[in-house]
Amino acid sequence: MIFSSELIKGTLKTILLKLLADNQKMYGYEITQRVKELTAGRIQLTEGALYPTLHALEEEGLVTTEVEYMGKRVRKYYRLSDTGMTRKDEKVNEFADFVATMKILLDIEVKPA
Repeated sequence: MIFSSELIKGTLKTILLKLLADNQKMYGYEITQRVKELTAGRIQLTEGALYPTLHALEEEGLVTTEVEYMGKRVRKYYRLSDTGMTRKDEKVNEFADFVATMKILLDIEVKPA
């Protein structure tokens, strides 16, 4: 089962901040593939969702970019700023609290996938 874009939209910043924290720097396609791999295909990020979110994180000062030239190709890498690292911890903790609250609210027991 692939998760709905509605669910992913509300968590995308958290996902990206955590992924960048764990991998130091990544480029867009690499991010989409890593998310797909880690979730066994249950979350598949589109370019239409990924890049606007990365640009928003950059505008917020949470992500910085660097460009590397690979022959004729240009690859744009994203990495967390110091502020981004702090915000990542806040977002991950907020999400964990949200999941715990939803478990109570919906009276469910979360089972591993």
